[in-house]
Amino acid sequence: MKQRRSSESGFTLIELMIVLFILGLLTALVAPRLMGRVGKAKQKSAQTQIHMLGTALELFYLDSGRYPTEVEGLKALSQKPDNMSSWGGPYLDKEVPKDPWGNNYVYKIPGEKTPFDIICYGADKAPGGEGENQDIKK
Repeated sequence: MKQRRSSESGFTLIELMIVLFILGLLTALVAPRLMGRVGKAKQKSAQTQIHMLGTALELFYLDSGRYPTEVEGLKALSQKPDNMSSWGGPYLDKEVPKDPWGNNYVYKIPGEKTPFDIICYGADKAPGGEGENQDIKK
């Protein structure tokens, strides 16, 4: 019989299976917690973008004396609407961003309690919801 040298030693199949089981267990415990943080980060990102769009709408109002119509929409912040001489934009550095879930923000004028509403419907893309599906609006 040959003896194993210390340089030839390795892991047995049982040891590898135990390590894989532990890694799988850690992944199952940690992944849901990280996924919850991703959802919260997307909600905070949507809040920040809505605030930025609201500021741009206020600048549009200061220049033109009115907010964009629903037909003009948020696009009026980056592209001059037809027949508008008092437009001082662009009010955004780039095109109007999509929400963190890849959808367009909803712009309503007049708003429920303010001159305008900017709404993100969340992950479910539908009004209402809780958690990551919760609506975010200004």
